[in-house]
Amino acid sequence: MTELKNQIILSDNNRHVDFLPFSYTRPIGDLRVGILTIKEKYEILGAEVIGFDTESYLSHKFGYNIDTILPIIVVDGAIIPTLDFLNYLSELPDNTVLKNSDGDFIAFKGFPDSVYEFLKEKDTSHSIVQTYKNELKLIQHIWDLFSFLEKEIKSDFKLITSGRESAPIDSSNIVKGAENIFIEPGAIVFASVLNATSGPIYIGKDAEVMEGCLIRGGFALGNHAQLKMGTKIYGPTSIGPECRIGGEVNNSLFYGYSNKGHDGFIGNSVIGEWCNIGADSNNSNLKNNYEEVKLWNYSKKSFIKTGLQFCGLFMGDHTKCGINTMFNTGTVTGVSANIFGAGFPRNYIPSFAWGGASGFTTYHIDKAFETAQKVMHRRGKELNEVEKDILSHIYKVTLMEGNF
Repeated sequence: MTELKNQIILSDNNRHVDFLPFSYTRPIGDLRVGILTIKEKYEILGAEVIGFDTESYLSHKFGYNIDTILPIIVVDGAIIPTLDFLNYLSELPDNTVLKNSDGDFIAFKGFPDSVYEFLKEKDTSHSIVQTYKNELKLIQHIWDLFSFLEKEIKSDFKLITSGRESAPIDSSNIVKGAENIFIEPGAIVFASVLNATSGPIYIGKDAEVMEGCLIRGGFALGNHAQLKMGTKIYGPTSIGPECRIGGEVNNSLFYGYSNKGHDGFIGNSVIGEWCNIGADSNNSNLKNNYEEVKLWNYSKKSFIKTGLQFCGLFMGDHTKCGINTMFNTGTVTGVSANIFGAGFPRNYIPSFAWGGASGFTTYHIDKAFETAQKVMHRRGKELNEVEKDILSHIYKVTLMEGNF
């Protein structure tokens, strides 16, 4: 791997609203795409990410601290880095803006004073302008988070496992494509079927695959995560750290610390952190008439075409649903919603909504804090004041929008 001399700041680059509800609680550069977050991809490639240029209410948790006399590179956080791209950035002259062939911002390189000025004013009129003509990997929509899974799991698998040796696979398992399977130290995989012929399988440190699981790659199970007995996984699927997953999952991404511990189907979906999906809950990922799926867009405040026939559920952090919840094709839920009851709730559910198909009221912030504290405590985490401030900001914004 290369080692850049420059430090990196990942910028939302005015794209923050494009990745709601997931960017409500994190910068774009901290989104998980594949096995790794975008930030983690930079770091494993040899760069040093010193923070994020993001929304002010997120800056106390995700800001930046410039403590260097060396040049710094501000990069569009939606770009998925490659080694070639990082090497190109490292060769940029100082005080240079890098744009693509359409004139869109890619990066700015400068010394700390000029970087501070750029981050404050976004004025590049006195800078050198250079055009990047090579192809970029760039996420643009929330559905890219599952659409990119196949390629990104394969790419991240190579980054993580290069030059390393997997822990042995227990003989109780049925294995196909063993050369594409990597098991980290402390992981337990017992009496399951691992088929890595169509994509790699990565099992993180101290993760557990209980007996009877059926896994078809590409697949990643994060550190300390768990597949319950008899879980069926269709790749490409990526499960973040500390998740508890059961039932049937197809082409989906789970962020960390979320639970889907029982039977039920989740497909072509993205599930945020600290979510809980009740037993026998399901989402539709295909319309009955096989038409293109439309999805709620926070910027336009309306539903937009995705160009996808298969598109499922997008659930923001801290959202929960009760047993037997049914989600329509292309449903978006905000942060810290609590969904329950019979019937299909609507396709867009605001943050801090309480209810279901019969209607929603407001999930009061104090009650939401109580639940979040209990949930996080079970994983050895605490709901600190910084986290509360972020959730409080989302709560206020949601109330002002009056979506209930």
